[in-house]
Amino acid sequence: MPDPSGRPIRADARANEDKLLAAAALAFARDGAAATLKQIAKDAGVGIATLYRRFPTREELVDATYRYETARLAARTADLLGELPADQALRAWMSQVLDYLVTKHGMADTLKALLQSDERLSSQTREQLTAAIEELRLAGIVQGVIRDDVPSADILMGLAGVTLAAGAAHQRVQAERLLDLLMDGLTRADGRHWNTRWSAP
Repeated sequence: MPDPSGRPIRADARANEDKLLAAAALAFARDGAAATLKQIAKDAGVGIATLYRRFPTREELVDATYRYETARLAARTADLLGELPADQALRAWMSQVLDYLVTKHGMADTLKALLQSDERLSSQTREQLTAAIEELRLAGIVQGVIRDDVPSADILMGLAGVTLAAGAAHQRVQAERLLDLLMDGLTRADGRHWNTRWSAP
């Protein structure tokens, strides 16, 4: 995030910002709307004045945390593809989307107002996630493990359906099963079936 003045951010200030955003993401996932700015600053190892200097309001912190987490999720594709076959990388990334939603739910009230007032923020999120899926999809097509007739936008829509139906933290086991079903539809018809061995609750 650029400095409001337009000046470059010093390396130490950038490091503090990253620590604050990482701490905020954890706090919102853990405590939801009860997360306090004082605790976030403490978790980040910085003073509350440092937090307020960078994020004068809670709304600005929520906005920055949402953008930070979205970018971090989108950037995970390269690491996953370096570690796993493309179909397994896509499935692992989908699980990380569920983790991302826990943080998003923790910011729900403030984030809803932000998204309503900034239509571009919603479209940017959709573009980032679609691009991440496309990278995984194309790698899977090249490797012969993902169908080539399902566009990334449809995969994102299917993923969104899972999160809408079972996106709460207590529904995690069911959500993982639904993701396995989604992957069954995306992989080649070679007799393989997805099962991450999540036991029923």
